[in-house]
Amino acid sequence: MDLSAQMAPFVTLINLAGLIALLLWGVHMVQSGLQKAFGPSLKTVLGSALKNRLRAFAAGVGITTLLQSSTAVGLMAASFVAYGIVPLSSALAVMLGANVGTTLIVQVLSFDIAQAAPALILVGLILFRSFPTTRGHDLGRVAIGLGLMLIALHGLIVELEKIDSTQTFQAIAKLISDQPALALIIATILTWLAHSSVAVMLLVMSLASQGIVQVETALAFVLGANLGTALNPWLESRHGDNPSALRLPVGNLINRAAAVAIAFPLTSWLAPMVLMIDDDKGRAVANFHTAFNLVNALVVLPFLTPFESLLRRLMPDRPDKEAPGTPRYLDKAACAMPLMALVNASREALRMVDVLHAMIAGTRAVLEEGAKSKEKVAEVKELDDALDKLNAAIKTYLTEIDHQQLSEADRKRLSEVFTFITNIEHAGDVIDHSILKQATKRIKRGVTFSPEGFAEIRGMMERLSWNLQAASTVFMTEDAETARKLADEKARFRSLESSATDAHFARLRAGKKETQATTSMHLDLVRDLKLINAHLVAAAAYPVLEEKGKLLSSRVADA
Repeated sequence: MDLSAQMAPFVTLINLAGLIALLLWGVHMVQSGLQKAFGPSLKTVLGSALKNRLRAFAAGVGITTLLQSSTAVGLMAASFVAYGIVPLSSALAVMLGANVGTTLIVQVLSFDIAQAAPALILVGLILFRSFPTTRGHDLGRVAIGLGLMLIALHGLIVELEKIDSTQTFQAIAKLISDQPALALIIATILTWLAHSSVAVMLLVMSLASQGIVQVETALAFVLGANLGTALNPWLESRHGDNPSALRLPVGNLINRAAAVAIAFPLTSWLAPMVLMIDDDKGRAVANFHTAFNLVNALVVLPFLTPFESLLRRLMPDRPDKEAPGTPRYLDKAACAMPLMALVNASREALRMVDVLHAMIAGTRAVLEEGAKSKEKVAEVKELDDALDKLNAAIKTYLTEIDHQQLSEADRKRLSEVFTFITNIEHAGDVIDHSILKQATKRIKRGVTFSPEGFAEIRGMMERLSWNLQAASTVFMTEDAETARKLADEKARFRSLESSATDAHFARLRAGKKETQATTSMHLDLVRDLKLINAHLVAAAAYPVLEEKGKLLSSRVADA
């Protein structure tokens, strides 16, 4: 036997490995290109669609079909759920849609369109070189990625034909065909390692179309790929200790695992059925992949409300024992993918909202309790330190994102996150450096507000809490209507300040002692609350309204 014959198996193995690597790289180019081109705007669409379960399902299908990443869609949905902006059941509907969406690109690529590869790469290169900083550049990346995927698929078919008749490969194929459970496990592991059910599905279709594995075994591979793709979001979220962030990936994993457990014993019965629909084995595998996810969605959708209740019982809310200033979502590994990194930064920014909300509540307690609240003053000051730490950590994280991969929309979102956290931190500083200082002075002097005066202050603080919630909603959903309502709060707070000042001086004229003792403190406090509200408006409303060209003439300099 000559040297070339001896080396042939190794050459074939290297060719297969290289083609699989090319397939994975093509999938990566398609995903990253689409995420950069459409990710931020699709996030806005998703936030709006999550208000309705059926719309959420449809959005999950459409957005995942474009992004080709159910993990990215899951992260976006989880960020909305984490702060209670949308119900968990709607996010679960998104994941059901995302599971269907991942099958559609597989359907397209199941047809013999390998001859389109050169044209796709040519068009992609022209777009990539002609539009270096626009969406056309990113779509060029997508076209090149699709071309590489088609080349890889065609090459895999050629190489698999070469080794189909070898005794070693036939023995391995027979072992797998005789052990469907082994096929399921292998596909689960491969999908988890590759972070792409699309790539694994295309490989399984190639094996089935060449007759290397039986259709029944191929269906077991499909089930494994579906289970493996649900592992990644769960594994990426489980390091956190926040039930609201864990429920969605765990719910998706439970749903997938249950569906796989039901379908797996039926593969021998289902294999002849899928071949009756389409005798092309590769197409039959793709059809089963779509049908499995579609049937699963139709069965589960009506029961999402009780499923949500079950998840809440399994993972009940518990006190957060983690230091509030310790970052929870800033995964450094995600910095290479701007969309995921910006989602992580946004989720961490919502934790700043939680801290500021606790500061407002604590400050109100200090003002109500007076001398009894000395310990509460120290707690609020510690919360401001936590706010500063989170602000610094998020800003550092934003600088570590791969800026070469940032699209124009990504840069806009990065700027929005930066603006949001900066204003939230400034709002905390107003509480720490001004309001608490005034409160401490009042405690030392032993003076109290008049009942009417404190009622005005309490009303403004309650309104601040509502506006903080609205700011977080606008920040995540970029909803223009909510942004306009939040922007209108500046005028409302100016009116409240004017009314409170007039009422205060009316009480002074009436000779009320409490009012005389707290004149400067009362007016300073009202002004500080108005300033905090101005920071909330600047944090979320103005960036959205400026972008949409709908900023009202009522915008004036912060006072």
